[in-house]
Amino acid sequence: MIKSYGTLLVIILFSFVTAGCKPIVNHFAFHPHKGNLIATENLPANVEEITITTEDQVKITSLYLSFAASKKLLIYFHGNAGNIYHRMPALLHLQKSGINVVGVSYRGYGKSEGRPSEAGFYLDGKAAYQYAIEELGFSAKNIIILGRSIGTTVATNLAQHKNLHGLILVTPLSNGKEQAEASGLGLISTFAGDAFDNLTKIDNLNSPLLVIHGTQDRVVPFSMGEAIFNRAKTEKKFIKIEGAGHNDLQDSYSKEYWIPILKFMNDDVTEQR
Repeated sequence: MIKSYGTLLVIILFSFVTAGCKPIVNHFAFHPHKGNLIATENLPANVEEITITTEDQVKITSLYLSFAASKKLLIYFHGNAGNIYHRMPALLHLQKSGINVVGVSYRGYGKSEGRPSEAGFYLDGKAAYQYAIEELGFSAKNIIILGRSIGTTVATNLAQHKNLHGLILVTPLSNGKEQAEASGLGLISTFAGDAFDNLTKIDNLNSPLLVIHGTQDRVVPFSMGEAIFNRAKTEKKFIKIEGAGHNDLQDSYSKEYWIPILKFMNDDVTEQR
């Protein structure tokens, strides 16, 4: 299982941001991995690599898992460690459930060019969405965006002001400031600025929302998922997984995790928790 670096992310966001050292922040906040890749010729059937060029001319090599019988597409944004090839089991599970999937490989991760940064992540998300519309031919109403951990910041940023099929946030952080406070960093949290501000951006969500969070998450506190859910003004549903942590949702709590996601992909949402 890929190690989570949520606590380190918090420390860097607030101790180094105060010094104005963005390159250092980026170095410690993101943990890209260039190893354990799957060779192109060894990809599973109906899985292909796609090259997406971002607004700032960075080429990100992502994965497209096609399911011809479906008109829907899920865009998947993973956490801050590893790379998209490590998420192949989750991507295949989604595809086999009856949906097309784009697994986004951020800049600096896997086979993608560039170096990761918060601003760069947002550009990667924007480019992936445009590719889905312009190159793959999907309409906004048939697109679902899913973000996991730090990937929720990309997903939320991207979903603003769009009329999508829906947005799925798994273990979402609220913002950097509150993450610092939750980690016991005290006055350092006052220097957070607007880094990774999901809580403000969720105000701009027009699409249905699904939030999933484990009650024993020691990386991103459960209360943050609740705060995101409570603030959202759209149709929404909250899935509280009792006893689950940050990294064991998919495996140890498979049924509680996957069933709501698959239902959300195919159904309309009414407010529920």
